[in-house]
Amino acid sequence: MRVISHTQALTVMDRIPVSVLVLTLNEEINLQRCLDSLTWSDDIVVLDSFSTDRTIEIAKAAGARIIQRKFDNWSAHQNWAVSNIPFKHPWVYYTDADEVVSPELASAIEAATADPNRREVAFFVKRKEMLWGRWLRRSSQYPVWILRLFKPPKIHWERLVNPVAVVDGPVGHLGRDIIHYSFSKGLHEWVAKHCKYAEFEAAEALRSVKTGMEDFWGIFSVGDPVRRRKAMKAMSFRLPLRPLLRFIYMYILRLGFLDGWPGLTYCRLIAMYEFMIDLNVKELRRRERDQPI
Repeated sequence: MRVISHTQALTVMDRIPVSVLVLTLNEEINLQRCLDSLTWSDDIVVLDSFSTDRTIEIAKAAGARIIQRKFDNWSAHQNWAVSNIPFKHPWVYYTDADEVVSPELASAIEAATADPNRREVAFFVKRKEMLWGRWLRRSSQYPVWILRLFKPPKIHWERLVNPVAVVDGPVGHLGRDIIHYSFSKGLHEWVAKHCKYAEFEAAEALRSVKTGMEDFWGIFSVGDPVRRRKAMKAMSFRLPLRPLLRFIYMYILRLGFLDGWPGLTYCRLIAMYEFMIDLNVKELRRRERDQPI
């Protein structure tokens, strides 16, 4: 595999036998950059939620297969994809349109899927969060491990938002990065999106509180990031002053202040997001008691 410079995204002369799933909704700002980093795959599937901008035009120009489905929630959308889309290859790499696969990650994907003796059926990668051209190395709590490479029959997702992958089989870690441009559409779009996320998270919070702490010991499961993340999320729903605690953890304990102004901005935005979740929880509880909002 020969990789050309990262300044031109990623161009791989030899194809890797891995299919790619890209989820889109009005992603004309991001999609071309994402697709430029995926030229190593000869089977790119764009699962689009009926975009009204140039998303479909860009996907067609890149030779991607296009399938459209109305979005309901994240886990349902992704579960539908792995159950109903006929991928060309047994391995699938999933990406959002605002993400870029680094050349190093492409090489790691090739190595992982080329070995027929590997027992793993899925792999984690690391995510680099970007804001205003700066990598938020500390404030974003890097490394954040997310599961992106998998065999479709061996995976499904749970939770309405920020879905958690449940894998039937051994899982590995590639140790390479995706680059996440979550602010590429501007701060207004980020805030609007997270206001919607907060509604889903509030529903998850109420469900978690009602069902009890299902996996307390998962908090200490360092070797299983999915289990640990799920347990930490459940624990966080039970803490007082969550927005303030989240800010202190990210900005001070994780040294987010070393990321400069972008780091401070990011930590404040995440604290605001936690506050929106708490407000939605209060609203849902009042509705359950038939009280006015």
